[in-house]
Amino acid sequence: MPGKEVAGRQQWVLQTLNVEAAWRVSRGAGATVAIIDSGVDGGIPELRGRVIDGPDVGGPATPGERPEPGLHGTAMASLIAGSGGEGGITGVAPEARVLSLPLLPDQPIESGVAAPDAGREFGEDSPLARAIRYAANHGADVISMSIGAYGAHPAEREAISYALGKGVVLVAAVGNDGALDVSLRNDTSFWSFPAGYTGVVGVGAVDAELLPAPFSSDNLSVLVSAPGVDVPVALPGGGHESAEGTSAAAALVAGVAALVKAEHPDLPPAMVARALSGGVRAAPATGYDDKVGFGVVDAAAALTQADRLATLGRTAQTPPDRHFGQGPLSAAPTPPGPDPVRLWVFAGAVLVGLVMFGAAVMVLTRKAEEKSARERSGPA
Repeated sequence: MPGKEVAGRQQWVLQTLNVEAAWRVSRGAGATVAIIDSGVDGGIPELRGRVIDGPDVGGPATPGERPEPGLHGTAMASLIAGSGGEGGITGVAPEARVLSLPLLPDQPIESGVAAPDAGREFGEDSPLARAIRYAANHGADVISMSIGAYGAHPAEREAISYALGKGVVLVAAVGNDGALDVSLRNDTSFWSFPAGYTGVVGVGAVDAELLPAPFSSDNLSVLVSAPGVDVPVALPGGGHESAEGTSAAAALVAGVAALVKAEHPDLPPAMVARALSGGVRAAPATGYDDKVGFGVVDAAAALTQADRLATLGRTAQTPPDRHFGQGPLSAAPTPPGPDPVRLWVFAGAVLVGLVMFGAAVMVLTRKAEEKSARERSGPA
């Protein structure tokens, strides 16, 4: 696929996401996107000089050994951060950096997200959990995960909470089970993880008409959607092909998240997710559905939403003389503890009682003394 043809075939993707308008504000400079996938070929023109090779978190690796470039990982990286070099793929955040964290064996780009691991074990740790923690500890602003497995894992849930706490935005593909017989019968798809974890931006796929892709999984893990049909991508060693699946959609949204984090590095992940879901096009008539989420992400609108959300913390302070509602302020609550008036009454009563008791003792004592004196004096 020659350079001019790549640019032409890619145009609908960039237009759908409205990235050219977004680039007037941010091109992703300063942001780092960790790609948990197969390895990334940092030597292709689109990615040259901007890929950091992390460790192979999926298995043992020789220290310092460069991970083997993968087809799937390289394709996703080009959608996120491709520079367009030599007429190649232009990513959504063309000035962002990539941290490559190989986790899975490579796979064809037509197959969507990685197939669930049949031998998946639920021990104290998992490779994905290690990858997420590594990314969070090594400067990632966004983590892109075009992978999936059935069933949640406690270690992964904890790692995601850890990353969110460090301000990292997590984006994942929701899966490609939408056309399975079981999905069609039940009108919903099995949940795929990590997209199903709380706090992760789950991404579904749409076609060039902004209609839900038939293969895209439909369930409540879908927050937003993006192009996932006939999406041009770069290949290891050079060359280009088309990808299909929610993997591509997730990578594109991770690129939009990188644009937001480059412009607002301190914006919390929940606010970035809100900017993505609030800045959409082709929103469902109901406001949300489980096929496309809140709609197709619009990069420029997401940046506008992020600008507004970033000011909330600076403008939401209530002046000391203002309060919610009408009318005067309520009286301050009575401080806890005994009532002072009742305490004085009780103390006075006790004092009177003591005085009367003392007087009675004195009277009785005097009478006893007089009686004793009469008995000692005897008859006259």
